[in-house]
Amino acid sequence: MSTIFIQQVIFIIVLISLAIPLGIYIYKVMTGKKNLLTKVIQPVETKIYQFLGTPAQKEMTAKQYATSVLVFSCFSFFVLMAMLLSQGFLPLNPEKLPGTSLSLAFNTAASFVTNTNWQAYAGEDTLSIFTQAFGLTVQNFVSAGVGIAVLFVLLRGFTNRTSKHLGNFWQDLTKVILYILLPLSFIVSLILISQGVVQTFAGSVETSSLEFGEKIFLPLGTVASQVAIKQLGTNGGGYFGVNSAHPFENPNLISNFVENLSILLIPVALIVAFGLFVKEWKQGRTIMIVSFGFLIAALIGVTLSEYYGPSFSHVIGQMNMEGKETRFGIGWSSLWAVSTTAASNGSVNSMLDSFTPLGGLIPMFLMQLGEIIFGGVGSGLYGMLVFILLAIFIAGLLVGRTPEYLGKKIEPFDMKMVCLVILTPLFLTLIGTMLFILNPQATSWLTNQGPHAFSEILYTFTSLANNNGSAFAGLTADTTFLNILGGIIMILSRFIPMLAVIYLASNLGKKKIVATGSGSLSTTNATFVTMLIIVILVVGALSFLPSMALGPIAEHFLTK
Repeated sequence: MSTIFIQQVIFIIVLISLAIPLGIYIYKVMTGKKNLLTKVIQPVETKIYQFLGTPAQKEMTAKQYATSVLVFSCFSFFVLMAMLLSQGFLPLNPEKLPGTSLSLAFNTAASFVTNTNWQAYAGEDTLSIFTQAFGLTVQNFVSAGVGIAVLFVLLRGFTNRTSKHLGNFWQDLTKVILYILLPLSFIVSLILISQGVVQTFAGSVETSSLEFGEKIFLPLGTVASQVAIKQLGTNGGGYFGVNSAHPFENPNLISNFVENLSILLIPVALIVAFGLFVKEWKQGRTIMIVSFGFLIAALIGVTLSEYYGPSFSHVIGQMNMEGKETRFGIGWSSLWAVSTTAASNGSVNSMLDSFTPLGGLIPMFLMQLGEIIFGGVGSGLYGMLVFILLAIFIAGLLVGRTPEYLGKKIEPFDMKMVCLVILTPLFLTLIGTMLFILNPQATSWLTNQGPHAFSEILYTFTSLANNNGSAFAGLTADTTFLNILGGIIMILSRFIPMLAVIYLASNLGKKKIVATGSGSLSTTNATFVTMLIIVILVVGALSFLPSMALGPIAEHFLTK
């Protein structure tokens, strides 16, 4: 056990050590300052702006920025959906795979455009190399870029002085992809290839099984390039059906360490960039303390639950290795489970459905908090900032002070946008779960019964409504009902909060920055950190404790 925790501590130290310089670099990129790659990338960036023309040159209002986000996302959705339906006629399809069904194409396009990456299919059996490389991988870049772009819209709202302009979407998206996502993905891809992760345009190769000598076919493809951005962009969609438990995606401990690090790297770095952007590093420190507090507590809980088994027996033989790769064991599997659900990533290196009841409850609850514990790239941090505004508003009511944050007064319109961001995923999670259970065919789509079956359903819609994409499995995902319902939920849960954040930023940007006085509420001390933690927990617990009691909690008490 001590070895496991030492490994996890080393991981966190390396993560912070890399995130700090990356955060400084991201700050320079998004504020137009010279950086390490300016001379190399700026000529390409300029050419892109020239190609886009006038839309890429002018400052945008909230309406213009939101329209650009929606238009670009709709275009991405229809292009990807068309690619999925027609892949049988497209090149780089050595296995001659046909196009997907209409409902699966709708679900998959919605999934990757919204940065959810829920997969109701096994990639090696369903999608061609062309679709994976030029459809899904491209969306991994642009959907992550949109999330980071919208985050900086909110940051400009906090720092603007009576301005309704929020920057330019096309410039923000271009900078994020060219300066941040592409270079990092190139580096991670090279590391993964060096460890044996597959990267080829070839199809399956024929070989013989070791046990019986039978001929088998091993699927190949452009795996390393997709895995790199799926982790860095908190996308999570795997090239193979078993995701990063597959040895061609994640062959050893080094690749596992790099991939797990990539999941959290940009979300942590963005907190550093936030402190620099608003010129108050202590504000970033507050978010960092709260986020790491939740992450470490969750990590300890999952690790202990899996190590000691469902009954927390002190007999080592009770370790729960079911569904886990022996090359990763309890420690790395637990760390990944917590990282992927804290960071809205959704990739897995073990089967979450096989975790103990408490070991599965904790990742589920991390998602139900709104994917704000680091969260998705961009979306996680603006989700946390919204919770901060809620905590400030509640604290202001308690002490009779006008709520304000970073010198901006928090008013009724701001709180309406805050409520949209926080309540939309909660509402969609519970509505989706209810609609699935009410379907007369629901039981035929489940392979389990009792509380665990309910946990699988609840986890599914928690994942869909919080743009995570991981699954408990044990549930037939590729059905017309779930494809359509899930696709609608993913779209609504991505874009309603995103648009609310853009309009929140616009309203904040119009306000004058008020000087901090003796009567201002401190948002950097221990009292506020405690207040923020309580608010996050109360919102999550009040929303989901009853449903949790029917699923993982009931299963825990029924497990001997």
